[in-house]
Amino acid sequence: MPPLAPRRRAAVVGTGAVVAGGHLPALRAHADRVDLVAAVDVDPARLDAFRAEAGTDVVGYTSMGAMLDAVRPDLVLIATPPSLHREQTVAALKAGAWVWCEKPLCLSLAEYDDIAAAEEASGGYASVIFQHRYGSGAAHARELIAGGELGAPLVAHCQTTWHRDAAYYAAPWRGRWATEGGGPTMGHGIHQYDLLLHLLGPWEEVRAMAARLVHDTESEDVSTALVRFANGALATVVNSVLSPDEVSRVRIDCADATVELTHLYGHRNEDWTYTPARHVGPARAAAWRAPAADVPSSHTAQLGTLLDAWDAGARPPGSGPEARATLEFAAALYKAAFTGRPVRAGEIVPGDPFHAAMHGGHPDWAPRERA
Repeated sequence: MPPLAPRRRAAVVGTGAVVAGGHLPALRAHADRVDLVAAVDVDPARLDAFRAEAGTDVVGYTSMGAMLDAVRPDLVLIATPPSLHREQTVAALKAGAWVWCEKPLCLSLAEYDDIAAAEEASGGYASVIFQHRYGSGAAHARELIAGGELGAPLVAHCQTTWHRDAAYYAAPWRGRWATEGGGPTMGHGIHQYDLLLHLLGPWEEVRAMAARLVHDTESEDVSTALVRFANGALATVVNSVLSPDEVSRVRIDCADATVELTHLYGHRNEDWTYTPARHVGPARAAAWRAPAADVPSSHTAQLGTLLDAWDAGARPPGSGPEARATLEFAAALYKAAFTGRPVRAGEIVPGDPFHAAMHGGHPDWAPRERA
């Protein structure tokens, strides 16, 4: 028998609601492979509440540096506001840990370069949490599309139409470039178009628009894009926090079938539908039915793939080129929207203002001093 994989010692940085709702259940589901040993939060009351839920044997710290020095964890889960992600991810990598970080991994392609350099120096990996990629429904759809079972992808729609009110934006870090990195393009729709990229592969060109229609924010509250993929497919992408009827949707029309996912914040097999073209026989269409296992999209599913990669000595999914591709798409959408011209994959390089910041220093969008 092969030797048993070692148990990993994990620490959580940031103990808010997203951790209790996603990270903690994932850690508990993989308790045979990972131990939660430490938690960090600048708010002692929030830290104490988390430790009471997670277990009092979890040691609490109000400083990430102190935790890294004392604990030397194998895995650091980061769930702090986005402006802290780059610094904390680099610190964890330098301390010898792998990182599993909430989206967005960082605020710009320039910040991503810092993380990539820290990976190279440390030998560890930083993976971004895009839980909608994971679960049986997404895996099944990707396998069918990549294998050509549905015919060539032709037309796609990616929709994140959510609603956020003024109270949501009362949090001082939301809606500001320096702390959130952007509006729904970076903070909300990124889950859906990351899944679209996962299903369709590399994109070639983006044309886009963005607007600030309702909220008193620095960044946009709605954006739209037209996308050409390397395989020839054309897609629309909509990211909104202005929509009373909330829905998340990805639809891909292939030559032989339409595959569609409709959900809100997570999906199961039943949320995926396959509609065969008229020329497709029932036997072939029957083979597209959902897999027998029904694994929901979740932090639990993604953490399992990360631990599998670790045990195999491989780069985890959602890191490296995969993580950068999604961030590059966001930068391209903003550049296309703010400049009014098409943006091609690979053109945003060091020296391009949209490499340094998602707003690109555009006079109508870059941060300004407020009265």
